[in-house]
Amino acid sequence: MKWFGPAQQRLSLLLVVLLSQAEEPVCRQRGDPESPQLFKDGDIILGGMLSFHSRWKDRQETYMHKPLPLECTSLNFREFQFAQSMLFAIEEINNSTDLLPGVSLGYKIYDTCGSIARSVRVALALTNGNEIVSAPSEEPCTKPAQVQAIMGETSSSPTTAIATVIGPFHIPMISHFATCACLSDKSKYPSFLRTIPSDYYQSRALAQLVKHFGWTWVGAIRTNDDYGNNGMATFIEIAQQLDICLEYSVSFFRTDPSDKIQKMIEIIKASTSRVIVAFLSHMDMDVLIHELSHHNLTGYQWVGSESWIFDSQIAAIDEHHILDGAIGLSIPKAHVSGLKAFMMNVKPLNSSNNKMFTEFWETLFSCKFNQSKSSAEIQRDCTGQEDLTGVQNSFTDMSLMPIFNNVYKGVYAVAHALHSMLSCNKTCTKDLQLDPITILQHIQNIHFKTKDGEEVYFNENGDPAAKYEIINWQPREKGIVDFVSVGLYDASLSADKQLNLQNTSLIWAQNSQQVPVSVCSEKCPPGTRKVLQKGKPVCCYDCIRCAEGEISNITDSVTCTRCPPEFWSNNRRDACIKKEAVFLSFEEIMGALLTTASLFGTCMTALVAYIFFRNRKTPIVRANNSELSFLLLFSLTLCFLCSLTFIGRPSEWSCMLRHTAFGITFVLCISCVLGKTMVVLMAFRATLPGSNVMKWFGPAQQRLSVLGVTLIQIIICILWLIISPPFPSMNFKEFKDKIILECALGSAVGFWAVLGYIGLLAVLCFICAFLARKLPDNFNEAKFITFSMLIFCAVWITFIPAYVSSPGKFSVAVEIFAILASSFGLLICIFIPKCYIILLRPEKNTKKNMMGKGAIK
Repeated sequence: MKWFGPAQQRLSLLLVVLLSQAEEPVCRQRGDPESPQLFKDGDIILGGMLSFHSRWKDRQETYMHKPLPLECTSLNFREFQFAQSMLFAIEEINNSTDLLPGVSLGYKIYDTCGSIARSVRVALALTNGNEIVSAPSEEPCTKPAQVQAIMGETSSSPTTAIATVIGPFHIPMISHFATCACLSDKSKYPSFLRTIPSDYYQSRALAQLVKHFGWTWVGAIRTNDDYGNNGMATFIEIAQQLDICLEYSVSFFRTDPSDKIQKMIEIIKASTSRVIVAFLSHMDMDVLIHELSHHNLTGYQWVGSESWIFDSQIAAIDEHHILDGAIGLSIPKAHVSGLKAFMMNVKPLNSSNNKMFTEFWETLFSCKFNQSKSSAEIQRDCTGQEDLTGVQNSFTDMSLMPIFNNVYKGVYAVAHALHSMLSCNKTCTKDLQLDPITILQHIQNIHFKTKDGEEVYFNENGDPAAKYEIINWQPREKGIVDFVSVGLYDASLSADKQLNLQNTSLIWAQNSQQVPVSVCSEKCPPGTRKVLQKGKPVCCYDCIRCAEGEISNITDSVTCTRCPPEFWSNNRRDACIKKEAVFLSFEEIMGALLTTASLFGTCMTALVAYIFFRNRKTPIVRANNSELSFLLLFSLTLCFLCSLTFIGRPSEWSCMLRHTAFGITFVLCISCVLGKTMVVLMAFRATLPGSNVMKWFGPAQQRLSVLGVTLIQIIICILWLIISPPFPSMNFKEFKDKIILECALGSAVGFWAVLGYIGLLAVLCFICAFLARKLPDNFNEAKFITFSMLIFCAVWITFIPAYVSSPGKFSVAVEIFAILASSFGLLICIFIPKCYIILLRPEKNTKKNMMGKGAIK
């Protein structure tokens, strides 16, 4: 290694530089030159890139020798139609005196075979030319491009590759069928334009079409290239916004191995969705149809992109009617006058490149006459002068006229830009150096009408206006399929008007007249809500009935809405109905019985008062202060009547009246009983020697005591009403489906103060009566008062837990029952024994008997 140190390395590098300078430097093209399949010389050359062959033979390269050129197979008549459209436009322009007068357009059209690698090589050939040595050392290697614009390619993936290569050179490229939305990105593809709308709009239109028919559960198949992948990605994005779910999304390419396609078929077989969105190129659809036919996969509703939906060749090979009823988007119908006649007049001997047209001619007529012949036999049979009139095949089929029109418009766009650049009037300036950037700018700004009246212009992204026809496959007799236009999609309109379907009767899969149903779960009716199934897309859900008190009044509701407090859900849970207002009314049985009891007690009290008044001068009535007895009867009458204020719909006044009236009347009643009890006690104490108690407890003092005791309750009630009075309220807690109309206490302290004061008086009265229980029986009223107070206290002690635990109107009934029971207890225990004596034992109603003297005989 000492002989190959840093110094030696620098020396060897210097020798290499010197030797390289000794050679004459030239610009050399790498690889084999590419030759156009169709060409014609002219003042200005237009390039063309089309896939005259749709496939190529795969080779296993060993990298031991130089790879052989790509061997293309499967002649594609459609691309020959596109080439003829381009030639027709160029010939028409060359024969025109109004457009580019005196300037002839030539062309170089290459076959890319659908290969991206070959497409890039062809793009470089169109840009650089085919010279092996470009320039000697004294001349620069750079020079003007060979073509001023490139027409093509048909597919999106080759187009993206080509546009990437030629973009830095600003050579205009106009495609007639590359729809990938990615090509609208001017930062990546600055020189790309097209005469077909971007898939940005088509994907949205397809999603809206699927949503329009209520298909929320669909499958998706796409071509595994830029066209299919980008288009389907946009479709999925919009579909999710429209609540459309994909059960599966699979991709394939026509050159994929059969086992991969077989897996895709199995996925379709296992699916539950009945709608398939196919974002496929026509060549991939051709392959898929053969596989679907082999497995007899019919009955699916197909939704197609513009690449295959109006392709009569696809319809012709669909012998098993798999695609019957398909619906999708197509480019609007168009007509180019003279183009069909031009195509029918094509002859291989008239061509500038006999080899390509000979292959085309041989293939064309072998399909008609005898496919088993060898190519040599075909050449002997074919004269090259065969008439295409009456021939029925894919080349003579004019169903792709909208695409032919796109090619036609692209050529004319370049011609109009050149016409503007060359300042053409009657003649054009031919000595002007054409600059690709200037040509591109003029093309971007063109705006003209074709001879058939169609406007041509490009937006800022190099795209035309997005308009589509909605096509429905309607099978007719003898296997013929009509592509019936059933609507339009115009992206320039507002969102709600973009999709416009006509009232034309549609044919669906298997010739059905009914719109197919493709949903993961049936719609949830009103009264239910959607609950997502675990691990599945949002379109798969269960319908759960709304809970009590909640409703949903729309289909497919996500949530149930709770009814307002005054309302409750009906049985179907789809509407809120007003809750039944519950209160103790006079009309119901319980209210009627309590009213009857109240009125009976009132009448009974009135009857006792009448008896006492008729016999007011008798000893038994006069005994123990008859004035208190009448006052007690009056208060009992009020007690019976005040219970009626608890019955009926609560109002502001009834709520305030019922509790205060009850509290005051009962205190008045008990104060009278207390007064009578005190009179008995004081009367017997007054009989003791030296006692002058009665002078302090005479009639006036009794009246004052009753008034004072009652006045205290009145003050309590007034304070209650001033501070926080009772008020009517609606109770929603006790019952779910009913409203309890009740009187809220306002102040609980006030309510329990009223009851507590009544209870205090009752206990005091009971104690006094209990103390007087052993006094002489004939005059002893205290014994009956004791019994009445026992009943009174028992009733109101049991009232408290019963009142607290009773719901709704039953709590009111409990309170009324307590009022009536205690009132009847006082009336019966205190007054009925006296009435018995007055009415049935008048002999005992004497002063002697009252004084107890009649008992000793």
